[in-house]
Amino acid sequence: MSDANTPKPDTNPLDELEQMSQDADFEAGTEPSENPDQQTDEHDPVIDHYARVEELEKQLTETKARANADMYNFQKRVERETASARKFANERLARDLLEIVDNLERAITAAEAADSKDSDALLDGVRITYKAMLSTLERHKIEVIDPVGQDFNADFHEAVGVDPEAEAGKVAQVLQKGYRLEERLLRPAMVRVGQ
Repeated sequence: MSDANTPKPDTNPLDELEQMSQDADFEAGTEPSENPDQQTDEHDPVIDHYARVEELEKQLTETKARANADMYNFQKRVERETASARKFANERLARDLLEIVDNLERAITAAEAADSKDSDALLDGVRITYKAMLSTLERHKIEVIDPVGQDFNADFHEAVGVDPEAEAGKVAQVLQKGYRLEERLLRPAMVRVGQ
C-alpha cells in the first residue's frame, strides 16, 4: 500500500504540480490556461498592486504640489500683512498727535487776535512748536488734507455745513483739517460745501 503523498517513481513532481493546479482550476470552474506562465492582467495581484502604487504616487505628487502652493500663498499673505502692520504701526499715535496739532493751531489763532507784546513771544514759541510738529508728521508720511477751493470728495471730506455763497460742489471752508497716513485716512476734513 503506497502513501498518497509519496511521489511515484516514474512521474515528474512538476507534472504532478501542474496536474494539481489544473484540478484546482477545474474545481473553481475556470478553464486551465494553455500556458501556465501566462496569466491575465485582470487577475494578477502583482499587477494590481503596481497599479495601486502608481495611483498612490500620483495622489502624493498632487498633494505635495497643492501643499507647496498653499505654503507659498500663506507666505505671501504673511509678508503682505507684516508689511501693512509695519507701515501703519504708528496709526494710533498719529491720531493722538492730531489733537495736539489742533490745539497749537487754536493757540496761534488766539495769540494773533490779541494785541500785546507778551502775546508776540508766545505766538512765536507756539509757531515754532507747530512747525516742528508738522515736520515730524511729514517725516512719518502723515499728510494734511486742507481742501479749500477743491471739489468735495466724500472719501476725504466730511460735510458739516453749507455755504450758499460758494460755488456748488466746492469746499468753501475747512473747519478742521483732515489727515491721512500713506493712503489710509486718519481723519476726514470737516468742511462747508457750496450749494
